[in-house]
Amino acid sequence: MAEDLREREDVGGDEPAEATRPGRALYGLSPELESAVAAALEEGRADTARALIAELHPADTADLLHRLDSEPRARLVEAVRDSFDPEVLAWLEEPEREEIVRLLGPERVAAAIAVLDTDDALVLLEALDEAGQRAVLRALDAPDRALLEQGLEFPEDSAGRLMQRELVAVPPHWTVGQVIDYLRSGSILPDAFYAIHVVDPRHRPIGTIPLARLLRASRPTNVTDVMEREFHRIAVATDQEEVANLFRRYGLVSAPVVSEAGRLIGVITVDDVVAIISEEAEEDILRLGGVGDTSVFRPVSEIAYARIRWLAINLVTAFLAASVIGIFEKTIASVVALAVLMPIVAGMGGNAGTQALTVVVRGIAVREIGFGDLWRVLRKEVAVGLFNGAFLATVTGLVAGIWFGQPLIGGVIGAAMVINLVAAGVAGALIPLTLEKLGFDPAVASPVFLTTVTDVVGFFAFLGLATIVLL
Repeated sequence: MAEDLREREDVGGDEPAEATRPGRALYGLSPELESAVAAALEEGRADTARALIAELHPADTADLLHRLDSEPRARLVEAVRDSFDPEVLAWLEEPEREEIVRLLGPERVAAAIAVLDTDDALVLLEALDEAGQRAVLRALDAPDRALLEQGLEFPEDSAGRLMQRELVAVPPHWTVGQVIDYLRSGSILPDAFYAIHVVDPRHRPIGTIPLARLLRASRPTNVTDVMEREFHRIAVATDQEEVANLFRRYGLVSAPVVSEAGRLIGVITVDDVVAIISEEAEEDILRLGGVGDTSVFRPVSEIAYARIRWLAINLVTAFLAASVIGIFEKTIASVVALAVLMPIVAGMGGNAGTQALTVVVRGIAVREIGFGDLWRVLRKEVAVGLFNGAFLATVTGLVAGIWFGQPLIGGVIGAAMVINLVAAGVAGALIPLTLEKLGFDPAVASPVFLTTVTDVVGFFAFLGLATIVLL
């Protein structure tokens, strides 16, 4: 990929950059190009489709494959089979990757794996079933096969699956000049690396040298004089979310991965961590919405199945809220205005609870807060609920009192709104922190419990106060 970038930069001159020509976006896939490729595939013009995507970045080609339906996607893969860029597979999302791997077949996938870094190769291998993995592994050279087989033994979503095995390690007795000569010697090096790792005779890391520091040092300088002795080692079994938090917290660009015995076995770089951060954030957002791991490009049946489970749970909680309303059936029959105003109390409580829930779940995800911060968080949410409740209760109470000509109704809805907003804030903080403490994913279960609390408390407070004050 670096060579491709250099070639594009060398075109230069007064010609406009390819990204700024008509039909091409500054970056990413333009709608015009997507439509042109889809039209070419529809009309059976494989050569045209192949020419249109020839200069796309692998990430943009992956985006195009993601956007196409299954049939035209298969046609495009067939059209570029002989020139398919293995880097595209590393940028694909899991469902499309699995499909395209099947279309390419074991031999083509094995050829792709052989030129990819081990972390990307491992992701690609994971997309295959057991029989496919065996077929691909048999087609690889013994050293590559051994590395990937070992990688598959690490826990899923762990640092062992995330790391790449290609790295640069040097002994502590070398000088800066020896390291530079080694890097220039034509030895097999990673496509991209940011630090040199200094290891002891047992191959345990004792320091790192950022490339910038290495290049600034004089050749006779010993590596131990320029290396950083304080650095973050990542255990091979560390969860990938913890790895992402470590990089985000300390602004890391790369970090060594060590085995249980402390030996250097790989390195994680920031490009992999960016992908994990994006993946985890997307996962939490989807779970908060109760839609699971779905995309608008997935089949209708899969999207419907992922959503209906949570809708069914919400239906049960809706009946619970309805049962609360049924308790005050006579009150509603006597004061019809209550039926008009009930949704306001429940709706405002739900919105306030969602605000608190979103902030707390985000804090849990980035390790800013935990169960030990419960009382501090609850105090703040109660204060926010009282403040917002008082303001909104005043406005809503005045409007309702004038609307129905009954000041008492305004007072009832105002008081109920304060109660529900405070309860919503408490629930929005308490529910996710408690679920996290119990070992459950707060992003999955919290919305259902929150909806139940705000509906039940809102209806009960409003109708209960109305029964006491108005009847």
